[in-house]
Amino acid sequence: MDSLNPDLPPMTVTPAPPRVWKFWGTALWGLFIFAAMFVGQIGGVALLVALRGLPMDLASVQLVGREPQALALSVTMGLPATLAAVWLAIRIKKASFVDYLALHWPSWKQVLFGAVGLVVIVVAWETMSRTLGREATPGFMTDLLKSGRDKGAALLLLFAFSVAAPLSEEILARGFLYRGWSASFLRVPGAIILSSLVWTVVHLQYDIYFLAEVFTIGLWFGYMRYRAGSLWLTAILHALNNLTAVVLTMWLGS
Repeated sequence: MDSLNPDLPPMTVTPAPPRVWKFWGTALWGLFIFAAMFVGQIGGVALLVALRGLPMDLASVQLVGREPQALALSVTMGLPATLAAVWLAIRIKKASFVDYLALHWPSWKQVLFGAVGLVVIVVAWETMSRTLGREATPGFMTDLLKSGRDKGAALLLLFAFSVAAPLSEEILARGFLYRGWSASFLRVPGAIILSSLVWTVVHLQYDIYFLAEVFTIGLWFGYMRYRAGSLWLTAILHALNNLTAVVLTMWLGS
């Protein structure tokens, strides 16, 4: 046996490179995943339209879609659609779903560090908003959340914005997109910036000021994804951020 021959070095086994979509593969699959999320959200509203016996047309979808209950269902239905699309993309690469998305639990120290950084960023933007005489929360979101509270949809909206939306968005941005782009020529810094830009585009319902805040938070989430190697960490931080905003707006906001 060669391994027992002192004149020959021991044989080494080179591990196979991880099966990861690179820049263009990640970008194209990212578009597919985003489209799946959108279809799932529209499907939630269409389901309510059908249950109410309304004609299945654009006018009915727009009418029902304005209701807090419909919006909560729409956001929630985007999650299984996102999961299915991401699972398909990873399955085709024959990679581990858990490892590809870094679904590993973070330590309490990592959660605490990430939360402290998030608080600093949010407080800085809150202070700037007050200095400029701006609303800390977009007006349409304030109206939506308070309307949902008054119409008995508070818990549905709380789940949608504090659980379903963070999971969907983190799986897409800091999960799938970051994983592929960080393995491409972009490396980690480019992946953090580009995935944060994509995440910001998902929030185009906001004005440029709030989009800047979203982008800044996205950079912090991206850094924490890199630092901890855990998507669960960014999902927890995202959920805490949304939960705080929803609760304060619904019950404590002026």
